Amino acid sequence: MFRRKPAPADDIDDGDRPSRHRADIGRKVAAKLSRNPMVARTESEGLTLYMRDDFVSPRECAQLRALIDAGARPSSLFSGTAEADYRTSDSCSMNPLEAPLDGIVSRICALMGLDRAWGETIQGQRYKVGQEYKFHWDYFPVNTGYWPHMRAQGGQRCWTAMLYLNSVEAGGETCFPEAGLTVPPLEGRLLAWNNLGKDGSPNPASLHAARPVEAGAKYVLTQWFRERPWKARPD
Repeated sequence: MFRRKPAPADDIDDGDRPSRHRADIGRKVAAKLSRNPMVARTESEGLTLYMRDDFVSPRECAQLRALIDAGARPSSLFSGTAEADYRTSDSCSMNPLEAPLDGIVSRICALMGLDRAWGETIQGQRYKVGQEYKFHWDYFPVNTGYWPHMRAQGGQRCWTAMLYLNSVEAGGETCFPEAGLTVPPLEGRLLAWNNLGKDGSPNPASLHAARPVEAGAKYVLTQWFRERPWKARPD
């Protein structure tokens, strides 16, 4: 599992600049995923997507959908980042120690070789017909008012791991326009990508969107990883 001493402050504070520390994280995780024969790899236009189908069982997916239904509230955005209809799903923060989530988070971290302490609180999302999340990046722009708080919480977002909890009747694809890639939701499929480039700076090709659901509903679990241990309440 990838663990190392914290990088020097001058290597981690500027989330929009090349960083040896973040580049090292990206290289090690990519190498581990690429060695796994159960993980499919698709590379296109500056972005590599990793997919592991049947990562969780149908029973686990059903349990997680029920937990999301019980806790879902209208999704929020960082203050001032976009108009109100930019993200129209429902979402909830989930207890990482609650079954079956505890085991699933451990499996995600083992698959990617990342320390569990670097993961944010895992989030469940539900999209009904017509709901979407328009084009966005998961990394944090450092010219925003919330960047100092994100830096104190653990720095830049490096990797995203997204788990589809059901197969959608129509729509709901995850679209990466700069990379020319579109991934349909499939129950039990885990999708992972690096939000940063090979030099550790933000990668514009990681731009993505959750396309509107056209029929049925879509359930997703998302785990974001930081460049350092994540702190829910920074010092």
